[in-house]
Amino acid sequence: MDREFLIDLFADFGPVTIRRMFSGYGISADGTNFALALRAGLFFRADEVTIPGFEAEGSAPFQYQTRAKTVTVSSYWQLPARLFDDSEELAEWARAALAAAQRAKVKKRPQKKAAASKGMKKAAKSSTRVKKPAKKAAVRKRARRKA
Repeated sequence: MDREFLIDLFADFGPVTIRRMFSGYGISADGTNFALALRAGLFFRADEVTIPGFEAEGSAPFQYQTRAKTVTVSSYWQLPARLFDDSEELAEWARAALAAAQRAKVKKRPQKKAAASKGMKKAAKSSTRVKKPAKKAAVRKRARRKA
């Protein structure tokens, strides 16, 4: 899939941003990535709300091979082939994928705040540390200089 094909494909959905990613493209709207166009096909973001629709169509989650195993990315599912010919329904699926991506973003936010507050706690602890006493040799040198 090339960039022009993807722009035409999402015409009924609305404006999308298409960026090079991995061996294909990442597709986003309003700053949220909701689809991947790779050699293996077009994959939409999915969650517990949208996965049953993909399963009903016989779709599968995105998978790739490493040297040791097959990795399954359950948050992206392959778009049913029939939707390439139905731009209006594809736009509906794209809106659902964008909504799933936005829900996933909202779920991640509390974790970032918790991590940030941990960082603030560490910074507060480090600023209240008591200085360690100088080594004995350094103390003797200072005493000699003063004398």
